[in-house]
Amino acid sequence: MMVSSTEMETVSYDVLIVGAGIAGSSLAHALSSLKRSKPLRVCVLERSLAEPDRIVGELLQPGGIAALQKLGLESCLEDIDAASSHGYCCILQDERVHIPYPDALVGKGFHYGRFIQALRAKAKQAQSVDVVEATVTELIECPLSGRVLGVRATRKDGENADGEKEAFFADLTIVADGCFSNFRSTVLGGAGVKPEASSHFVGVVLKDAKLPMMNHGNVALIHKHGPVLFYRIGEHDTRMLINLKNPLPSDIKQTLLAEVIPQLPSSLGVTVQEALENDRIRRMPNSILPAAEQGSRHTKEGVFLLGDSWNMRHPLTGGGMTVAFYDVVLLRELFSEVKDFADWREISHLLHRWHWSRKRYSSTINVLSVALYALFGAEDELLNVLRTGCFKYFELGGNCIYEPVLILAGIKQSPALLFYHFFAVALYAIWVMFTHPRVVATGDEKPRLEAPRIDEYPALFMKCIQVLWKACIVFLPLIWAEIRWW
Repeated sequence: MMVSSTEMETVSYDVLIVGAGIAGSSLAHALSSLKRSKPLRVCVLERSLAEPDRIVGELLQPGGIAALQKLGLESCLEDIDAASSHGYCCILQDERVHIPYPDALVGKGFHYGRFIQALRAKAKQAQSVDVVEATVTELIECPLSGRVLGVRATRKDGENADGEKEAFFADLTIVADGCFSNFRSTVLGGAGVKPEASSHFVGVVLKDAKLPMMNHGNVALIHKHGPVLFYRIGEHDTRMLINLKNPLPSDIKQTLLAEVIPQLPSSLGVTVQEALENDRIRRMPNSILPAAEQGSRHTKEGVFLLGDSWNMRHPLTGGGMTVAFYDVVLLRELFSEVKDFADWREISHLLHRWHWSRKRYSSTINVLSVALYALFGAEDELLNVLRTGCFKYFELGGNCIYEPVLILAGIKQSPALLFYHFFAVALYAIWVMFTHPRVVATGDEKPRLEAPRIDEYPALFMKCIQVLWKACIVFLPLIWAEIRWW
C-alpha cells in the first residue's frame, strides 16, 4: 500500500517492530540498551498483549539461557514456575539412553505465555520503547521507490477503537510476526520459500506425571508416528507433545488412545489418558524454513524479517528460542555500529554480515533438529540402522556424548563438528551391524539374539553402502540449504 501526503505528518520512530513474541520483545529491549547520543525511538506492535497459550516454545536450552543472560533478560525466568531440566532420556521399547547435560548446565521448561509476558514487561519498561496493542494489516511503501516506510494497523482499544487504520512510520521496519507470518512473501519477494511441514505436534498437559527420568526431557520413540516428548513446564505440569505424520488422522484422540498410549512407558498410561479426557488437544505444524538472505535486490527495502517469520527448524530439539535470542545478541552488536537507520545501504550491508555470521549457531541447530527427527521418526530400514547406531554411539560415553550434547544444548556452535559426529554415528552404525547381536526368528522357536554369521557379510557390505548413502541423503541437503547464497 502506498503512502499519502497527509500520513507523512504522523509521528515516526527509528525502528518499528511487528510482533511482541520471543524475538520482537527481546529485540526491543536490546535496542533500548544501545549507547547512542540520543536513545532510539522504538515501537512494538502486537495484535494481542493478553497472555498467549501455545504448545511450543516451552523449553529453553542452556545455550538459550546463556544468550538471555547476555541480553540482561535472565530475570524473565524468575517467578514463572519454570522447571529445571538436566538433559534427556531417550526410550525405544525397553531400551533407554541417558543423555545428561555436562558441566552442570541446566535448561528451563515453562509455560510459554508466562515467559512471553515477562519479556514484554521488560520491553515496556525499556527506555524510549512504546508497546502498542494493534493488528498490523499492511506495509506502507514509498510510491516512487517501493521502499517500506512503516505499517498500517488497527488498535484494539484506546485511540481509533472504531477500527480505523492508523499509520506507524519508521526508518526501519522489522517483522517478527511468527511462523504464520502475513508479510513473509511480501518482504522476501522472489528470495523467499514456503515453509514445509511433514508432521504436526499434538499437545496436552499432564498433571503430576511420573516420568521415566525426572527433571529431564523424556523422548519415547513410537512406531508409525515418531517421537513423543515429555518435559516439565511447572511444578505440577508436564507437557506431552506427540508427533503425528501427515496426513493427520480424522480422529486424533482415538489414534492416540489406540496407537500411541500402548507404546508409552506403563507409568504414564493412566496420566496420559486423564489428560486426553480433561485437557484440550491442540496441534501445531512442525514447519521447516531455511533462512533466505535479506537486504539484496530481491527483497524489499526498509524492512527485514526476524524469528520464525524468516527461519524455522524442527521443534524436536527445542532450539528455536536459542536461535532467536542469539540473533538478537548479534543484531544488537551490529546495530551499535549503525549511524542512520534510514540509510538502507548501511542496513543492507549489516544484514549481509548478520546472515553469514549467524550461521555458526543457526545452521548447527537447524541441521541437527531435522537430521535428528529423520532418525527418531524412522520407519525406513536404513534409517533404523542409523538410529540404532545413534543409541549405541551415545552409550560409548566420553566425547561420543559430551560434544553431541553440547551441540544439542546450543553451547557448541559448529556445523563442522555436527558433520563429524553425524557421520561418526553412521560409521559406528555399520560397525554395530557387523558386531552386535540382533533379534533372529527361526521357525517355531522363540526369537533369540544372534551375531551375524560370516556368510551374511557380503549382504551386509552391500547394506553398508546403502546406509552411508542414506546418511548423505539425510544430512547433505540440509547443509546445502544452509550454505547456499541465493
